[in-house]
Amino acid sequence: MADVIIAGGGPTGLMLATELRLQGVDVLILEKETEPTKQSRAQGLHVRSIEVMDQRGLLERFTERGRQITAGGFFAGLGKTWPERMDTAHSYVLAIPQQVTERLLAEHAAELGVEVRRGCEVVGLDQDDDGVTVELADGTRLRSRYAVGCDGGRSAVRKLLGVDFPGEPSKVETLLGEMEMTVSPEELAEVVAEVRKTHLRFGAMPLGDGAYRVIVPADGVAEDRTAPPTLEDFQKQLRAFAGTDFGVHSPRWLSRFGDATRLAERYRVGRVLLAGDAAHIHPPTGGQGLNLGVQDAFNLGWKLAAEVNGWAPEGLLDTYEAERHAVAAEVLDNTRAQMQLMSAEPGAQAVRRLLAELIDYEQVNRHLIEKITGIGIRYDIGTQSEGHELLGRRLRDVGLKRGRLFELMHGGRGLLLDRTGRLSAGGWEDRVDQVADVSEELDVPAVLLRPDGYVVWAGDEQGSLDGALRRWFGDATG
Repeated sequence: MADVIIAGGGPTGLMLATELRLQGVDVLILEKETEPTKQSRAQGLHVRSIEVMDQRGLLERFTERGRQITAGGFFAGLGKTWPERMDTAHSYVLAIPQQVTERLLAEHAAELGVEVRRGCEVVGLDQDDDGVTVELADGTRLRSRYAVGCDGGRSAVRKLLGVDFPGEPSKVETLLGEMEMTVSPEELAEVVAEVRKTHLRFGAMPLGDGAYRVIVPADGVAEDRTAPPTLEDFQKQLRAFAGTDFGVHSPRWLSRFGDATRLAERYRVGRVLLAGDAAHIHPPTGGQGLNLGVQDAFNLGWKLAAEVNGWAPEGLLDTYEAERHAVAAEVLDNTRAQMQLMSAEPGAQAVRRLLAELIDYEQVNRHLIEKITGIGIRYDIGTQSEGHELLGRRLRDVGLKRGRLFELMHGGRGLLLDRTGRLSAGGWEDRVDQVADVSEELDVPAVLLRPDGYVVWAGDEQGSLDGALRRWFGDATG
C-alpha cells in the first residue's frame, strides 16, 4: 500500500512526487504512456517556476540546458521590453523544451526513490475512510492512502470522480509541430514578420538543430478535430497565410490545439485530488500551462505530506483548492483576454492598439508580466486585511549574512527568518528551521515561510508567531 498514488507522469505528477518524497512519503506514479513524450508543446519556465527549481536545488540542471530570455511580448505577443527591477533574483524566462524539463524532473524523482510504472492506465477508482483503490486496465487493483490525478486535460481521474469541468469548448484551432525547412533563415524571418502584422497565431522559430517550431491557424483543415494533422495540412496552411510552405519536410511531431477553457469545479473529493491540466485547461498564450501545473504541485506537495505524516492542522489540505483554484481562474481569464487580442477582427485589433499604448507605461507592463510569470500571486491566508503587505506572497531570494535564502529551502521545510534574535520556533523544530543571520534585504523584523516559500506571518511578537505556527504547522511537540 503506497501512501500516495499519482496518475500521470508528466511535469506536474513528477514535481508532486518529488515534493512528497522530500517529506518521506511513499509515492507511486502510474503513467498510461509506455514511453516519455517526444513532443515539447511547452517551451519554457517562467520566473516563479524558476524560483521553485532554485528553492529545491535543481536550478543549475535546468540553466545548463536552457537559454535565458528577457525579451518582451509574453502577453498576447505585444512586443514591449522586459520590465526592469522585477522583485526576483531570476528576472528572465528560461527557454527549455518540455521534454527536457520532464526528463530532468524524472531524474530527480528517481534519485529520491519515486517508483514510476509505465503502461498503466487508470480505469477505476473507489475510496473509503481508510484509503483509495485504483483499478488499472489490465485488472490490477492498487491501494493507497491518497490519490492525485495529474493525468491531463482528458483526465480519467476527474471523470471517475464525477467532477464537473465547466467552461467553453474550443472555437479556434491551431496547428503546431516541429519540422525542417529548405528556405533560408533570412527569407523565413522576412516572410514571418510580414504575416504576423495581421495574423499573430503564425510563426516559425528555429530550434537551433536544423528544425523549426511551426505554428499556423488550422482554419478549415479538418472537420474531425481529433484527427492528427499531416505534413500536407501544414503545407496547405502555410501557403494560405504566407504564400509559401517554406519547403517544410521531415516532421518530428505534428499536433493541433484549441482555445478550450475549462476549470474543474472542485480540486478535491475526499482522499482524491486533482492538479495540473486535470484541473484546468486553457489556450497556451503566454506559455503558462506547464508552469501552472508545476506550481500546483509545489503548493499541494507539503500539505498532502503533512496529512500523510499526521501533523497537518485542521483545514490545511483544503487550502490547496482555495489557493490554486483562484490562481487558475485568473490564468483562464488572462488567456481568454490574450486570445481576443490576437484576433484579426477590427474590434479586437482596435483594443490591441490601445493596450499597446498602455503597456508603454512601466507599471502596466510590469503588472502584466508579473501576472504571466506567477510572481504577482498573493494567496488569501486570512490575515491580509490587518497584516503586513508580504503576507500571502512568496519571498524573493533575499541575501543572508552567510549565503542566500533559497539555499536553505532545499529540504522543503518551513522557515523562520528572525532579525530580532528574540523569537523562537521551539516545539516545531521537526518541521520548521530558524535562521537569525538575515541581512537588511529583509525589511521586516521576522517572517515565517511555508515550505513553498510563501509568507504566512510577519512581525516581532512571539505570541502571534506561535499562533501562525499552529495554524500552518500543527501542534507543537515536546
